[in-house]
Amino acid sequence: MRTTISGKHLNITDAMRKMAQKKIGKLERYFEPETEAIIIMSMERDLRKAEITIPFNGIVLRGEEATEDMQKSVEMAVRKLEKQIHRYRTRLERRLREGAFRGAAPDEEAEEAESTRIVRTKRFNIKPQDIEEAAMQMRLLGHSFYVFRSAETNEINVLYQRQDGSLGLIEPD
Repeated sequence: MRTTISGKHLNITDAMRKMAQKKIGKLERYFEPETEAIIIMSMERDLRKAEITIPFNGIVLRGEEATEDMQKSVEMAVRKLEKQIHRYRTRLERRLREGAFRGAAPDEEAEEAESTRIVRTKRFNIKPQDIEEAAMQMRLLGHSFYVFRSAETNEINVLYQRQDGSLGLIEPD
């Protein structure tokens, strides 16, 4: 695995570079040698932030962590990436065809099939609504998202509740 290490508001020392390459080396067993990992280390206020991005075959895996210690930030970001790989390995391999990951475990296919089983299907008519009406409906139903047809564009949109309490809107492109 090739690694590109850069710093933002931070000079990367040889020790930091070696530490990051050693930590990212844990992920080498999952990828082909030509796969590139991009590590950006930065300093924001009192926090040391590590962002690791691994683009391959049209998919991007990304882990980001910020702590008081750069080594800990890199370790935690690598752990996040490992969790993503284990969680989605079977699905990604199927999507990318055989050989996308090395050493995929066959028992994970059964786990994934179990976790994506559909237990209920709902059908409903979607009437055109403006955003305010959709927001009101979502709140009345007590849901965290609401699918509606936009009265302005006649396209299907999704209104959702963000973690900070504000609303987000997904529109088709």
